Amino acid sequence: MCSVIMASGSEYFNRCGPKYLSNIDWNNAHHRRSVSASLVEGVYMLEEDRQARRGGSQCVAPPWWEFFNFKVVNSLVDDNDKSIFGAIFEYKPSAYSYHRSMDRSPRYVIAFRGTLIKLESFARDLKLDIDIIRNGLHHTGRFRTAIKAVLDLVSVVGSSKVWLTGHSLGAAMAMLAGKNMAKRGNFLEAFLFNPPYVSPPIERIKNKKVRHGLRFAGTLIKAGIAFAAAASDNHNNSNGIQDSSFAAISGWIPCLFVNHLDPICSEYIGYFKHRKKLEDIGAGGLARLTSQHSLGNMAMSAVGIKGIDTSEPLHLLPSANLTVNLYPCQDMISAHELHQWWRPDLNLSCSVYKYK
Repeated sequence: MCSVIMASGSEYFNRCGPKYLSNIDWNNAHHRRSVSASLVEGVYMLEEDRQARRGGSQCVAPPWWEFFNFKVVNSLVDDNDKSIFGAIFEYKPSAYSYHRSMDRSPRYVIAFRGTLIKLESFARDLKLDIDIIRNGLHHTGRFRTAIKAVLDLVSVVGSSKVWLTGHSLGAAMAMLAGKNMAKRGNFLEAFLFNPPYVSPPIERIKNKKVRHGLRFAGTLIKAGIAFAAAASDNHNNSNGIQDSSFAAISGWIPCLFVNHLDPICSEYIGYFKHRKKLEDIGAGGLARLTSQHSLGNMAMSAVGIKGIDTSEPLHLLPSANLTVNLYPCQDMISAHELHQWWRPDLNLSCSVYKYK
């Protein structure tokens, strides 16, 4: 997120926010991305403001959302450390601002922040980051709070007007919620910024032949392990459940935003490119089998690391609208920052992948 000391809300917004978006065209992909990222930034601010007030500061979170005609209707609070990790925003445009693109606008946006390096929340956030690596985010109290909020809202207003968005840890939270809703037949529009991909960052290797070789070797290893598991009577039923579960979410196409220099999320680029390459050479069956297994989780489980859940890895998806930021970054930290996604001068590469 943006590391600028807060003075006034308007000053902070003018220095960091997408203030050039005076009118939102909901048919414009850049506008939808920028507003979604800004709402996630708003959740970071809500939690920073909560901690500042507890420390006796008069720092007030600048309400960016009001600039875009949103209002906070509910904050999502972690039961463990009482931090604000998410918020439900309602879109309330003025009556005279209606135009045709409003038909694509959300009615509500549920946004989740990522890891916040602040004293009161960092320990809990870091534990959840480790839960992502262990594929155990679905067992956490924070996710139970998140999915309940999503289920409750969708049950009242339906799925067509509810969006999900998040950054980093928050993107993982939104992805997991979206996958759960997709299994119920509710495909929520989702904007996921720098979502974690649990894997060595092969995409960062400059030699293209080495990258392809490593991915192909990984595919063969995963195929061997998957075939061995399928041959066991103890695994037949669970593999069938996993296959059907993966197919059930294939119609959900979340928008993923990754930076090619960010080791936390850049492997999504190679994941989908490799899947397409296998499909193109007629190895679709192998691609379907191996794309739903995580070699990293398999390896950690094989060497005896406790608490690793190898079933249905959180970060793997059959389909996605993948946007890659190719804009030069100073370092890996800036490549992972949220505010890059509302820059008006981005160099973006966009691809849509639809698989079962």
